[in-house]
Amino acid sequence: MTALVVSDLHLDPARPEIAAQFRAFLATEAATARALYVLGDLFEVWIGDDDPDPHKRAVIEDLRALTARGVALFFLHGNRDFLLGTRFCEETGGRLLVDPTIVEFYGQRALITHGDALCTDDAPYQRLRALVRDPAWQAQFLALSIDQREALAREARAGSQAHTQAQPTMLMDVNADAVAAVFRSAGVDTIIHGHTHRPGVYPHTVDGRACTRIVTGDWYTQGSVLGWDASGLRLRSLPR
Repeated sequence: MTALVVSDLHLDPARPEIAAQFRAFLATEAATARALYVLGDLFEVWIGDDDPDPHKRAVIEDLRALTARGVALFFLHGNRDFLLGTRFCEETGGRLLVDPTIVEFYGQRALITHGDALCTDDAPYQRLRALVRDPAWQAQFLALSIDQREALAREARAGSQAHTQAQPTMLMDVNADAVAAVFRSAGVDTIIHGHTHRPGVYPHTVDGRACTRIVTGDWYTQGSVLGWDASGLRLRSLPR
């Protein structure tokens, strides 16, 4: 059976076509898979597991239907949904993994990660990432009302968009030295990540060893899925 890997859906009521394609994917191809890995940014914004938004609740129900079929479901935090927590996992039947994590199928090992930690050239973002991943900051944020959290999330999204537009393209991609360091420390030949919205299969040479970095794409204009079965790994697009 096939394991499937996706990332960066950025589900949001403003883009109903993405949710429709993803929910169709869950009911068809994913329903017959061995496992589904979501490498972060499933949602455009996640303000806490108690968010009553009906659009998010509908996705949760479809994910629960997937796990009820016996499909294993795993999540990584992204830079948009780093507040996914225990309640979300209980309601979907999924499991939240530590980022990064090494997985193995059919005798092949790969390290999976959201990918933002590899973008070390963007120093302001890395400082923000460290702040919002701090348990004390998260506890303080989650203690606010839903309305307060939504207002702060809107401000954060606007700030993020402005920051992205102001940065040179190269700073928004992974740092080659950071990637090489992960290959060395993890002892793997394959890294799979999202975040950069630059889907593709990228060759690397680390200390004379051939390695591969596979980047899953965003779902803004089409789906992006990595299939992993006995024949290997294959990245493809899903037409909308």
